[in-house]
Amino acid sequence: MAPVKLIAIDIDGTLLPTTGTIISARNRRALRDAEAAGIQLVIATGRRHAYATPLIEPIGLKPSTVMISSNGTVTRTLGGDPIDRFFLPVETARELCPILRRFGGTTVFTFDREGPGQLVLESIIQLHARIAAWVEFNRPWIEEVCPLERAFDSGEAPVQGMVCGTIAAMQDAEEWLETHEISRKIELHRTEYPVRDLAILDILPPGCSKGVALRRLAHSRSIAPAEIMAIGDNFNDLEMLEFAGQPVVMANAAPGLVEIARRSGWQITSTNDEDGVALTLESVLSALGVQSVNEPVPLTETT
Repeated sequence: MAPVKLIAIDIDGTLLPTTGTIISARNRRALRDAEAAGIQLVIATGRRHAYATPLIEPIGLKPSTVMISSNGTVTRTLGGDPIDRFFLPVETARELCPILRRFGGTTVFTFDREGPGQLVLESIIQLHARIAAWVEFNRPWIEEVCPLERAFDSGEAPVQGMVCGTIAAMQDAEEWLETHEISRKIELHRTEYPVRDLAILDILPPGCSKGVALRRLAHSRSIAPAEIMAIGDNFNDLEMLEFAGQPVVMANAAPGLVEIARRSGWQITSTNDEDGVALTLESVLSALGVQSVNEPVPLTETT
């Protein structure tokens, strides 16, 4: 197995515990140790950049550390230096509005701009009932526009669309979108939380994903897939995991993703609440001969 030069890591369900928004001390230390050892770290998240940054800043990583956000449509450093950005065409975003209403979820569009209006939706009350914590954190950036189609009157294009609802409803939405003509204009990525019967369907510009963004970054830095490790827990991580030569899935991952990992022979580490990321990084550092405060645990499937 090739030495690891780059590690891409998801946030929710991977770096973060199941409850709360504070990354554990052990995970923070392992990330700093990996970066100090010369391993390039990439934070890869479905969150938009401004929503993810407050979670990552306390770790103390270098400003040059790369963050892939909005599921792959925006790539920039933690210090704010731009690398890549892709937009969902205004005409496509407007066309999606009436289609998505039929599935009973709540649709949100993300714009890569400062201040209120980064997030645009029709009803904050309707969304609040589904993901209250998300609403409370993001309230300063949310703007209500009804009907939602008017959000594009200025001609500004969003970087991401999102519709959330029950798992069954979002699976229906994904199936409908995949089998109709509009599928040629968009990219779909689903995230599921079975315990809450909640699913989020991200709608991105064609060809966008965490995996594609990671591939572009790796190519620009002449890093081979065999030298890349990716760690994730949900279906929006799948392309990233497939691209990396050393994929690692969290034990708490969506059941379908765990099954894919087992069939594919991927490594399965401990859960997010058991510092699975730190255990993985400590094992990588041990293989490189780097001392760690904690005893490394071999990467084996967790039952």
